[in-house]
Amino acid sequence: MALADHLRELRNRVVKSVLAIVLITIVAAVYHKQIETFLLKPLPQCTPETSWQYHGKCAQVSNIGLTAGFTWMLKVSLTAGVVATVPIWLYQVWAFVAPGLHRHEKKYAVIFMTCGAPLFLAGVGCAILTLPTTVEVLISFTPNGTTPILPPEDYFDIATRMVLVFGLAFEFPLLLVMMNMVGMVTGKRLLGWWRGMVMGITVFAAFATPSADPISMLTLAAPIWALYFIAVAIALLNDKRKRRNNPDADLDDEEASHVDLSVQPVAGAEAVEASSAPAASAPVPAARREQMDDIT
Repeated sequence: MALADHLRELRNRVVKSVLAIVLITIVAAVYHKQIETFLLKPLPQCTPETSWQYHGKCAQVSNIGLTAGFTWMLKVSLTAGVVATVPIWLYQVWAFVAPGLHRHEKKYAVIFMTCGAPLFLAGVGCAILTLPTTVEVLISFTPNGTTPILPPEDYFDIATRMVLVFGLAFEFPLLLVMMNMVGMVTGKRLLGWWRGMVMGITVFAAFATPSADPISMLTLAAPIWALYFIAVAIALLNDKRKRRNNPDADLDDEEASHVDLSVQPVAGAEAVEASSAPAASAPVPAARREQMDDIT
């Protein structure tokens, strides 16, 4: 297509994604009270029933400013709209890119889109499960004799960061599988990186989680470790399938393939019956012979 057609196609895909996000955001705004209650549940409220929890610390959630409640509602609704519409806008990305891909590339892209949304949502669920422990550890650092006053926006910023970081981190093993499928890296090489990968994932989890407790870190690191080794197993199986179909699949672009120079025995001569003799050609006329002599 021409550049203008590509831009129109991109505009249509973006408009569809935005409309889906806006629609879910409106629905989330209608039920924002229930969503806010769910999000604020991990916070230890200062009530007689919970004041003894979290090492004797509790939090006073308070909106500061007249428009703080409205801003909090918009943030909650918009985030819910973006997270809930992950399959929709991922499909729009796929629909925009698919016409420019080859058949085998489309197959890999379909796998990425199909597995990408569930993995992202799994990361979101893992972040929600980790959030209470994170809050507990952060609240425990409050000095004795003081009560932390928490604006919902600050708490929501931490929760949003955790949701996005956990969701994107769960996409990393899928990226490794896609790199193997397109031939960028082999399963054997991925397996050789396991020590560095485990250490790198652990360091990333330590920096990605707001709290410094090992439970939150392991909650993020352990699933990614498991997904990494699953990705390595899938890459090894894929390499085995490639070698079965093509013995030279593991060779580099500049590496020569093996050439079989062994001498193969030649079978004996086969007798062939002679066909009938061809009919004699007609004699060439004298005039034609003279023309041929003139040409030569």
